[in-house]
Amino acid sequence: MVAKTVGEILKNHVALEVEQIDRLYLNGYIPGLQAPGMFARFVREILGMPIVSTTSVADITRNFVKGIEQFAKDKGLEIIRFNRKQRKDEITQEKLKCFHDKEGILFIGKAQEKASVFRTESRRTKTGERYPWVARGTAMPNHYYFYLVDEDFGPMFIKFCSYFPYGVKVCLNGHEWLKKQLEKEGIAYEALDNGILSCDDPERLQELCQELDEEKIEAVFHKWLERLPQPFSKEIQRCGYYYNLSIVQAEFALTQVFDRPMAGRQLFEEIIRDHLDLGRPENVQLIFDRRITKRTPSQFKTRIITQGVLPSLNVYYKWSWIKQYFKEGRALRTETVINNTKDFGIGRRLCNLPQLRKIGFQANRRLLNVEKLSHDCMIGESVFSSVTSPTIVNEQRASAMRFGDERVMALMNALCLFFTLPNGFRNRDLRLCTAQLLGKDPAEYKPGRMTYDLRRLPLHGLIERIDGSLRYQVTNKGIKVGAFFTKIYARVFRPALSCRGPNSSEAPPGKVPRGLRSLEKGLDLLLLEARMTA
Repeated sequence: MVAKTVGEILKNHVALEVEQIDRLYLNGYIPGLQAPGMFARFVREILGMPIVSTTSVADITRNFVKGIEQFAKDKGLEIIRFNRKQRKDEITQEKLKCFHDKEGILFIGKAQEKASVFRTESRRTKTGERYPWVARGTAMPNHYYFYLVDEDFGPMFIKFCSYFPYGVKVCLNGHEWLKKQLEKEGIAYEALDNGILSCDDPERLQELCQELDEEKIEAVFHKWLERLPQPFSKEIQRCGYYYNLSIVQAEFALTQVFDRPMAGRQLFEEIIRDHLDLGRPENVQLIFDRRITKRTPSQFKTRIITQGVLPSLNVYYKWSWIKQYFKEGRALRTETVINNTKDFGIGRRLCNLPQLRKIGFQANRRLLNVEKLSHDCMIGESVFSSVTSPTIVNEQRASAMRFGDERVMALMNALCLFFTLPNGFRNRDLRLCTAQLLGKDPAEYKPGRMTYDLRRLPLHGLIERIDGSLRYQVTNKGIKVGAFFTKIYARVFRPALSCRGPNSSEAPPGKVPRGLRSLEKGLDLLLLEARMTA
């Protein structure tokens, strides 16, 4: 029997769970060359030139490019000029098939790309006299890609801009690092594309995932810098002009491999259908644990992207997002992608990686919790009966909340909208939402009615007041009851009641919808098992 809920699948059918840093895209920069004033100081104090102009560093640029070309010639490396629409990964994979050494350089790529550089502008004094002025600008210089295979990190690349101040980009993959560590320790594993499918020692696998840190990343970066051509000489580097690393993009992945792939795919399709509203601000602030106001700059949205037959769920917050997709028909991948660390009030330097790791992994878990709460909404006969019957709590009587009652169904739908709010909701919030769901003007849904409903909702255990405030939050029972009422009514009763019967003038006699025939057969079987007849 195929499990039908998120909770059942994640509890009973996950064969392997891996939480690991995925791709890291880093920026190598020289702290002393980030502003025009710093450039002027470099020209005057380090190069000893009185006139500050970009022509002062032209010799450094020429020598750097010649050094790369001579390096390629000495090492017997091919320099490949990338075309505009050429996929660099495809070339890399072809080269990897022929590479059998422990580590080394695969090839060097060359491409013209946009970069932030220093430019010399001609300006005028008040008397009209011209003078050179250095400012930040953009240009399209050549970039040189060094595609590498490292004994610890596997495939990676380091990219140099050939124009001052010679920015560097580094791309590496945490899962490739993990595979190399498993091989070193002799632990057998089966690879998943950019992941692990199975492992003989799952506990050691997760321990290794925690060992990838900023120190190891810094070490591999400087190790290869020593081996590759650099723009600045050792003398300039000793003056403090050396590269530091900052984070451009970081991906934090949770991979859950299922023992029954089809069950996992069915689950993911259900998740997508149930969570098209995850991009709403109230949901986003719960997943990312960030307070969102009207001034928060972001396009709050949910995108379903389909590649072939495989869909992916994407939820956005500022410049970052969280995505979820079914990987190779075997595993559920939940992945937080951080494109700007300042979205979370954290600096860009690599030393902030532990904080980002915590944020990314917690966001993944929160998304799964939201999906479990809203999807696993079966409540049982006793809970259904208690809600749909009058109740007395501490001598206070609350009327029944009848299933199908228009006002009750609107309240239940509103609870589904409010259950993700970390700071709860107020009387006014619930009244406005319930009035809209009833199709009425808020003025018609009087505050007295709302007070009456706010009295019976907590007595039935569906909401509770937050201590020391006039705000309320939805309880776990309220989440499940609200989702159950809303889903059953929207997916069963409303479609069934909207179908015309055999006597309708709009439907030919005897033409009963296929779904109703299936429902009738199912009910007949249920009644037969219960020894009842219709």
